[in-house]
Amino acid sequence: QVRLVESGGGSVQSGGSLKLSCAASGYTYSSYWMGWFRQAPGKEREGVGIINTAGTTIYADSVKGRFTISLDNVKNTLYLQMNSLKPEDTAMYYCAAAPLGWRIRLHPPIADYWGQGTQVTVSS
Repeated sequence: QVRLVESGGGSVQSGGSLKLSCAASGYTYSSYWMGWFRQAPGKEREGVGIINTAGTTIYADSVKGRFTISLDNVKNTLYLQMNSLKPEDTAMYYCAAAPLGWRIRLHPPIADYWGQGTQVTVSS
């Protein structure tokens, strides 16, 4: 019973920052990938960034230099530090996980397990 619970979403002005958290439980794999995805109204879900237990990261071009993904292996918690936020970053942000590297991808966006999402709204 894998459970992923996101938190930290909210409203912020353009140029501001937010840090999202994803607490994972019931995940027994010793090595795995986790990631952040987002979906804005009227748009398809897109990958934001993924990371594995070794610390390897992959980011979408749209967030490179602004967002940083990290993983605390002890706490089983995924983080997304978002800086220099733009109105186009407004979306529901989802945490995701997969035990195998080929089961989680940014393009197309896929994963084995998903959280319920946390809303991020960036105003002009």
